[in-house]
Amino acid sequence: MMDEMEKTNSDKKLFSRMRLWEFADKYILEPLDTIVDSYLSINRGDGSMTLIGELPQCGYMQSPKVRIVYGVIGLLKLLVGAYLFVITSRECVGTYLSHPIYKVSALEIFPCNLSLNSSSIEQQKKMEAEFSNLLNAAEKTSGLYFSYDVNLTLWQTHDFFGIVTCWKHSLITNSSTFCLSFLFPLFLNGITGFHHFEAAVGTTIVDVALIARRCTRRIGTRMWRRGADLDGYVANFVETEQILQANGFTASFLQVRGSIPLLWEQIVDLTYKPPFQIVKPDEVARVAERHFLDLVKRYSSVVAVDLVNKHGGEGRLSERFAHVMQTVSNENIRYVHFDFHGICGHIHFERLSLLYEQIEDFLKNHRYFLLDVKGEKVQEQTGVVRTNCIDCLDRTNVTQSMIGRKMLESQLNQIGIFKAKMMLSVLILFFDACFKNMWANHGDDISIQYSGTPALKGDFVRCGKRTIEGIIKDGINALVRYYLNNFADGFKQDATDLLHGHYIVSTSRGLSSPAQPAGLEAFASMRLATGLVLAGVMFALLSLRQVRYGLHHMLYALFWTGLSIGLASFVRANGRMFTSRPRLFRKMNSAERAVCFPLTDDLYSFLLHSDDHAFHESNAPYLHASFLLRCLCLSPSVFWFDLTQLLQWRSGEKFFMDRCLLGHGKARTQQS
Repeated sequence: MMDEMEKTNSDKKLFSRMRLWEFADKYILEPLDTIVDSYLSINRGDGSMTLIGELPQCGYMQSPKVRIVYGVIGLLKLLVGAYLFVITSRECVGTYLSHPIYKVSALEIFPCNLSLNSSSIEQQKKMEAEFSNLLNAAEKTSGLYFSYDVNLTLWQTHDFFGIVTCWKHSLITNSSTFCLSFLFPLFLNGITGFHHFEAAVGTTIVDVALIARRCTRRIGTRMWRRGADLDGYVANFVETEQILQANGFTASFLQVRGSIPLLWEQIVDLTYKPPFQIVKPDEVARVAERHFLDLVKRYSSVVAVDLVNKHGGEGRLSERFAHVMQTVSNENIRYVHFDFHGICGHIHFERLSLLYEQIEDFLKNHRYFLLDVKGEKVQEQTGVVRTNCIDCLDRTNVTQSMIGRKMLESQLNQIGIFKAKMMLSVLILFFDACFKNMWANHGDDISIQYSGTPALKGDFVRCGKRTIEGIIKDGINALVRYYLNNFADGFKQDATDLLHGHYIVSTSRGLSSPAQPAGLEAFASMRLATGLVLAGVMFALLSLRQVRYGLHHMLYALFWTGLSIGLASFVRANGRMFTSRPRLFRKMNSAERAVCFPLTDDLYSFLLHSDDHAFHESNAPYLHASFLLRCLCLSPSVFWFDLTQLLQWRSGEKFFMDRCLLGHGKARTQQS
């Protein structure tokens, strides 16, 4: 199947440079890097795509805007309109297997929602505008990489391809299959980090690259996506592949990182470190086992390196993790705990050598992937190191860079560039500096997507030691993370869920906006509360200055002081109410999860939107369980939406939205 997909898309050469014509009623894409006999036309009313034989005539009455674009990512449909995602600027960041790799420098969204103007439902227009605002956040998405020529989602070791690594699956499913030359195929994306350098070692040119592949099943922001879901998918799960090319040899080493695979959360509440909470403790062991068995299926053997503290909230979480790992009975799974902060402190990161001694035998036994000068496989990697801390960012990146360095030295020794026991740090200073910068930039890319700031402890990765400047930057970034976690990431999480299809927009859900807070939360404003507290303090100070003119000013001062303290205490006690929280992704309660287990909302979305009927057949019981659950627990509108989707799956035919709307009206009539 993989070979067929590769062949199909190799026949259809991607257009790397196009002219975008913006007409009043349509967008037209004109390839510039080759002569073609057809152009892609996209209707600005509903986003429908067609191929046309010639460009429309331009005149005085029809003068379109024209711009150069470098790729169409896909199309996302909302309530009424659709939105076209286009790459408007790119930057070449290196080569991979002799093919150029580009970073998305600018992404722009073009609306195809002219039909919204004729909509008679005002609430529908309001909701469309809210969803559109969420999509605007996608224009600022950083760390997206792509190639026109090579499949970046495949590692060297295996011909692995999965939907989980593609960040734009929901966009692809809405795109026409006959336009593959205009649109990026599914498997040419999903890359959230690519860094590369070339350096001379003697007379040999050595090429080293890092590729990061992020799993999108539990994608999101730092505080709103923690731990695992019921299917064993974890937050911030990233594959990192380090690739070496020299003297005709190609070597590859793969590592993974991911959140602690337990059902836990850390909901923001204005405190600097919100408490950790285990959710559904009875399911924790099963979820962890499912996660690691999936890793074994993918990578053969796994050693789990746990870097969290032994004490405090982290310690209790680590204890639970260690206890669960004792119940996972599989000879291919090994658990190693290393208290990073307890052993290394804040500056002695060279003590990571103690960790390397614990996993050195695993690395030597399971090796790395290697091709010789003839392109023949010499050896393959048969196991992977899975590293985690709490965020899987800062401590994890320091540790992974250390392991990557050790494996690179081993590879250079095996292919004859290094002599035995030679080390990068004492041999080639320029090469060593390039390697450190590559890993530091890699860590920053992953961290910015998950937390909003560059990685902490980056000065050690970049310079090999802690510096005063690095410690100051870490302090600033920690404060920025606090602000983003509490006051910005809820909106960003909604945008992420909408973009990745974890929240499906449908008129069948009803026309009440899911993005609007309700009850007291609708009036809770951190800015207003802070302003009132500061005003109370100011009035109290002014009253104290007037005490000499009368004791009643002391009463005023006490009143304003008490008001400020009372308001501050209320905000502190109800911190969650004043934070930015996601509004789109509704969590199921325990009763719902018991009925529909093990189906999660994102898997349900994938099942309904996948064209793989064999996959549907194998998951038919889950679809039926979810359908029955929603019949019992949810509104008639959602019931009818699921019914039409289920019938569509059973018959293999397409149901149009007007059919859903008709059923929605009938369901309401029957209910009344």
